[in-house]
Amino acid sequence: MGKTIFMIHGMWGGPWYWENYRRVFEGEGYRCIATTLLYHDMAPGDEPDARLGTASLLDYADALEKEILALEEKPILMGHSMGGLLAQMLAARGLASAVVLLTPAAPAGIIAARLSVIKSFQSIMLIWGFWRKPIQQTLEGAAYSTLHLLTPAEQKEICDKFVYESGRALYEMAFWLFDTRKASSVDESRINCPMLVIAGSQDRITPASVVRKVAKKYRAVATYKEFDNHAHWVVGQPGWQDVSDYLLRWLAPQAAK
Repeated sequence: MGKTIFMIHGMWGGPWYWENYRRVFEGEGYRCIATTLLYHDMAPGDEPDARLGTASLLDYADALEKEILALEEKPILMGHSMGGLLAQMLAARGLASAVVLLTPAAPAGIIAARLSVIKSFQSIMLIWGFWRKPIQQTLEGAAYSTLHLLTPAEQKEICDKFVYESGRALYEMAFWLFDTRKASSVDESRINCPMLVIAGSQDRITPASVVRKVAKKYRAVATYKEFDNHAHWVVGQPGWQDVSDYLLRWLAPQAAK
């Protein structure tokens, strides 16, 4: 296995997501590539590309596949939240030497609806036609769903970096049962590389009970680890170093192969 880590951010994100992890992993000799999802190359506050609202998870995955195929080696895929779902989809295409899923969104077939999940997205889902529009996260929504272990000042600092997201992609994850393209489907039998699945016991938007089901889906290759006193923002909340240290320990024997 090579030592290239291909990092995939989640909804509303960008390469800045990975600043902490890049510093740690590059310090250990890994080459880190923090990608930008399709149509996310905008500054916070900019008007989104008109195509973003109807961009599918499949569009995201196709664009990422082209980036990965241009690399000199098959990378370790590391994805957070929706980026974790995209990592699952790409691994099923045979594009990973190993996979690290950080509080990942669930693929089709896993019912993720919980009261906290519904509350996390209710302000968006109450907008008629959200599934064909660029969508924004509010500070209140981010503070509740993702950033609740941070101070109000830290929550605002991060939320101010968020950009628009695809309403279509959210629909494909949340309402996979009605998605005729089954965009969020993943064939687990096609993934034969090592996988690490990370959950946070206080996660509200991808609850640990859901992430456990993700790990169970890939039980033939997956290792599951749940962190107490951690929520969704494992890339930067207090104690994020505990997670990155665990990842380093898990990756060490994989990278040595």
